Amino acid sequence: MRPIFVASASFLAALALGGPALAQDAPEPKVNQLIIYGDDKCPVADGEDTITVCARKAEAERYRIPSALRESASPQNEAWTNRVMAYERVGRTGTMSCTPVGAGGWTGCSGKLIEAAYAEKKGAPDVKFSELIAEERARRLSTIDKDAADTQARVEALEKEIEARQKARAEEAAKQEAPQPN
Repeated sequence: MRPIFVASASFLAALALGGPALAQDAPEPKVNQLIIYGDDKCPVADGEDTITVCARKAEAERYRIPSALRESASPQNEAWTNRVMAYERVGRTGTMSCTPVGAGGWTGCSGKLIEAAYAEKKGAPDVKFSELIAEERARRLSTIDKDAADTQARVEALEKEIEARQKARAEEAAKQEAPQPN
């Protein structure tokens, strides 16, 4: 009789404690996650059991492949030229190899550092002063012929004015030196 009493008591305790849990088994609301672009409006939730969450991105991103798929560090996405160069350098030892193995292995380290620096400089998105200087030089040189022609024309005009003045002075001086009829 005692085992039946223990089983009944444990069943009743489970019902008493589990009652509130059974009452809370309401269906979870459905979550609608959207990405909207530019000035698009976020749609309104359809009902009380739906939650709509919108993430806004720039209009320029509308037809692009998502960034999670564009950028990958996967070895499958590595360029073949990089793979080939890596295979060429495997096992390279000795002079100009930048390894601790072989005579003169250290000699290639500075070369590798220089190559890496130039590669970084070439691919850097920052301001490239050499390009800016070259563009400004080209802009200035594009107008140098016109500027030179304008300057030459001004000089020639001034020379003509000076010659005309000198000629007028010479004629005036000649008139003053000539004998005056009485």
